[in-house]
Amino acid sequence: MNLQAFAGSPLRLGVTQTAKGLNFALFSDQALGLSLNIFTLTGEPLVELPLGPQVNRTGVVWHIELTGLPERFCYSYLVTSSTQGHLNFDPATELIDPYALCLSGMETWGVRGNQPVRAIYGPTEFDWQGDRPLGKPLKDSVIYELHVRGFTQDPSSQVAHPGTYLGIIEKIPYLKSLGVTAVELMPVNEFDETDCPFLDPESGERLKNYWGYSSLNFFSVKAAYGAKNNALEALAEFKALVKALHQAGIEVILDVVFNHTAEGGFGGRIYNFKGLSNESYYILDSAGEYANYSGCGNTLNCNHPVVRSMILDALRYFVAECHVDGFRFDLASILSRDKDGAVLTNPPVLDGIAKDPILANTKIIAEAWDAMGLYQVGSFPASGRWAEWNGRYRDCLRAFLQGEKFRSAELATRIAGSEDLYKHSQRNPYHSINFVNSHDGFTLMDLVSYDKKHNRANGEQGKDGDNHNLSQNFGIEGPTQSKEILELRYRQIKNFLTLLLVSQGTPMLPAGDECGRTQRGNNNAWCQDNPTSWFDWTLPQKNQELLRFLQSLIRFRKAHPNLRRESFFSGLPNPKSGLPDLSWHGQRAWEPEFDHGNNKLAFLIDAYQESKRVDGYLYVAFNFEREPKFFELPRIGPKANWEVVLDSFNPTSFMDGLPSPFTGDPRQMRLEPLSVRVMICN
Repeated sequence: MNLQAFAGSPLRLGVTQTAKGLNFALFSDQALGLSLNIFTLTGEPLVELPLGPQVNRTGVVWHIELTGLPERFCYSYLVTSSTQGHLNFDPATELIDPYALCLSGMETWGVRGNQPVRAIYGPTEFDWQGDRPLGKPLKDSVIYELHVRGFTQDPSSQVAHPGTYLGIIEKIPYLKSLGVTAVELMPVNEFDETDCPFLDPESGERLKNYWGYSSLNFFSVKAAYGAKNNALEALAEFKALVKALHQAGIEVILDVVFNHTAEGGFGGRIYNFKGLSNESYYILDSAGEYANYSGCGNTLNCNHPVVRSMILDALRYFVAECHVDGFRFDLASILSRDKDGAVLTNPPVLDGIAKDPILANTKIIAEAWDAMGLYQVGSFPASGRWAEWNGRYRDCLRAFLQGEKFRSAELATRIAGSEDLYKHSQRNPYHSINFVNSHDGFTLMDLVSYDKKHNRANGEQGKDGDNHNLSQNFGIEGPTQSKEILELRYRQIKNFLTLLLVSQGTPMLPAGDECGRTQRGNNNAWCQDNPTSWFDWTLPQKNQELLRFLQSLIRFRKAHPNLRRESFFSGLPNPKSGLPDLSWHGQRAWEPEFDHGNNKLAFLIDAYQESKRVDGYLYVAFNFEREPKFFELPRIGPKANWEVVLDSFNPTSFMDGLPSPFTGDPRQMRLEPLSVRVMICN
């Protein structure tokens, strides 16, 4: 190796190609001495290069330019001397470049060797064949949340590469058949699945950090999700997944975790940030302890200029180099806190993400709360651009369907797009990401099968997970052979799915809800790398009626633009039809009986938008009481012929997607208990 060294440049952090070779640049304001160490891919040392503060440091950015390096290599940094008070100074601890695109030592799922984790440099070119992010309108989106490993790891998947990016590619025909427009991948940034401290109470084996909400850095993808135990190949396979999904018309949204890191709090492992600039990267209290707004031991100091730039650079990288279509930000309210944990009115990082030109056409979705009680649903900063997971929609829908009284007025607001939350911040109905459940909590099947969580397998004596689930078991906890109870449960699932898909806003559902996936009552399966969490591929066949019901619902939503409006309803009559764009009804037409202590309601959406007819007249009625109710259909003209699109009480309803004529008395339409009916008049 004929190595030559030059001073280098501080302008771009990470490793970048130059006319001579490669430039290395690293921020550390606590290092007084630093060395760059180069290794082979198998870990043999090649060279250690001390960086002189007079030559290789500009401000607090360390840099060096090298020629003569091999095409592929590993590298790490050592802080050899430090400023006084550097809590995590250890000259023997190798530190990862925060801008590394690939990491070594994490290539095989569940296996951690003795070698330290190091950055890998190597060719990352990829033949995109003209692929670009798809740029689908958010209002037309149906989001499907899935776990890369869990989607195909079960033997029932019968894929060639289970648990990998390539495994998902093999299941793209299934995703297309569902009709979803985007997959939201749970964290794919590199994480250590072996860092879970809990043991299986039955076997005594250590559990896994299966979900991966604990990033080592924010540029590298999970190497163990690759099929070849090679980090560079895993990056290529991730890009191949994005390209293949795009070819199928499906967007890719990444679940990103910028609220904390895998280093944890005091006593946690040191990978990079703690050793380079503890006080810059983390929020510390007045005693120097790690703030814990994330519930995971530490909190990233997101509005520090260096951290803010790193976050933006990572997002730009995944859009520009990996062609992803958007991001969902875990515990995003943490990004609104300053270095002392105080909540900022205009957080620079959130404003920067919202206004960044490279991110301009991406979807940015906030989980608008954190673990310390900050709840910003409807008030998320820089909100003219941000969409939000609408937790209020989830809670209201669950409560109403469970039978909770005096929620009908709020439910109407949620179904209409949550105008009370979003209009004041110049947002639209589609900025509300509507969901009944997500990865975090009960599956939809468990929501109608369990009154209580059953989390003993997580090794925390059942103390973990939310206790407020707004669920119901219909008389028996968990599995049952009762035909009557099973019928009620499947009907309630259809009710949830129907209201989700006819609501204004952007619907999201987790993988498996379309075919009755269960976690056997575990509502916090973050550490369950086993069939509890894996997608059981026998379920689409076993529960094909439910699967076909959802497929038909998604097709119905896509076919009716009035279910995907760009703006909020006004309630004013249209000159063409004489009807309000949205009207609410009860058992008597035009009399909705809001919050009269009942659980029944109906709404009518006009066929017109402005002076143009864009759709049929859509009427949706739901009765979540325990006895039949009779509804009067609203009159919309002398020749109105209503057709029934679906009726969740009828097991075969909606299977072929063809409406059937309504032949009953329009003044006495019978709606069965715990059921939804959707009707159309063209």
